[in-house]
Amino acid sequence: MMQAGANVSDVDAAIVDPTTYADEERYHALMTQLRRDDPLHLCTPPGFRPFRVVTRHADIRRVELDSRTFINYPRMNLQPLEMEERVMAATGGRRYTARHLVVMDAPEHQHYRGLTQRWFLGKQLRPLEDRIRDLAREAIDDMAARGGSCDFVEDVALWFPLRVILMTLGLGRDDERFLMKITQEIFGPDDPDNRRSTSPDARFETIAEFSRWCDALTAARRAAPTDDVASVIANARDPDGQPIAAIDAMSYYLIIATAGHDTTSSSASAGLLELIRHPDELHKLRADPALIPNAIDEIIRWASPVKHFFRTAAADTEVAGVAIAEGEHLMMAYPSANRDDAVFEDPFAFRVDRRNAREHVAFGYGPHVCLGQHLAKMELRILFEELLARFDRFELAGEPAWTQSSFVSGLKRLPIRFS
Repeated sequence: MMQAGANVSDVDAAIVDPTTYADEERYHALMTQLRRDDPLHLCTPPGFRPFRVVTRHADIRRVELDSRTFINYPRMNLQPLEMEERVMAATGGRRYTARHLVVMDAPEHQHYRGLTQRWFLGKQLRPLEDRIRDLAREAIDDMAARGGSCDFVEDVALWFPLRVILMTLGLGRDDERFLMKITQEIFGPDDPDNRRSTSPDARFETIAEFSRWCDALTAARRAAPTDDVASVIANARDPDGQPIAAIDAMSYYLIIATAGHDTTSSSASAGLLELIRHPDELHKLRADPALIPNAIDEIIRWASPVKHFFRTAAADTEVAGVAIAEGEHLMMAYPSANRDDAVFEDPFAFRVDRRNAREHVAFGYGPHVCLGQHLAKMELRILFEELLARFDRFELAGEPAWTQSSFVSGLKRLPIRFS
């Protein structure tokens, strides 16, 4: 349990405070304390339903693997009670504004995951490598044209993975600014730079706007299917053999177009920042480019853009000797697990040649492991191959800044100079 003298209310307040996640030092100090003293900390902050914070690597893997006991419904991520109630009122009793893979359990989850799985397997992605490399080179050409300085997040990292996602959906550049706006509003509702507005209805307005766009895309792909992921989704059938419902199609587009874009851009930015902070590691990559695939796993471990997902106990059980009652909620803290010294030697060291970097849980684990993980790793590998081939020097040109979000977040500013 927490050490004597620890202020539990302060710990709980920090866990639900979005600004904690925009401060690397504060976040990791908090999670290191919990891993050591209270690895399944019961969090009871005012204004939120209680939950336990699962902070250790082994415990997160145990929860994720047991998808019968620990289910995704009815709680996906951290939200105040007031917002949960607003969502239920706005959706007629549903707990989510969208119904995507992350909130589904078996057997529904397997069916919907299977609709697009072949698109995101490593073997199927290989034919896309040349097209992805062309997009990476275009992004770096744009970067080079900026005269030796840029904001790597705003000018490069946000746009490159978004354009890869547009390619898989069969969409053109006309849609990119719209999808960028939707992504930032969905994942940054607490961040003053990214949120739509301060209105409590802002997230519903974002989803409504996105739904209208999705309905038009579905209609277009049903009328004239093409060889892309959007056509697969638009013409999919539900488990009963009926055409996919509008909300399910919208939710599928949402998880691909936003989560697949934002998490990759956050990892790219975090990776470059750490290579600037650790020039010896950058030198290792230049001396041995074969290390880049391993470095990508270390970058993803380090960045851990998805800060948490929830699971709910479907029966009385236990985790690491702690009794978990049926109906109890568990918040899996992925960045904490990825700094667990029981798994990663010297976990706060950034090492591109880390022996077991692939053991991170940044993509989740078990049946719900990220569908797009192979695509994300391919994008990042290609981007860093091209970056290191083009530029000899990188340095900071100002202070980095992180998004204020407890759910999915990363750098929102990374001013750099390069040559």
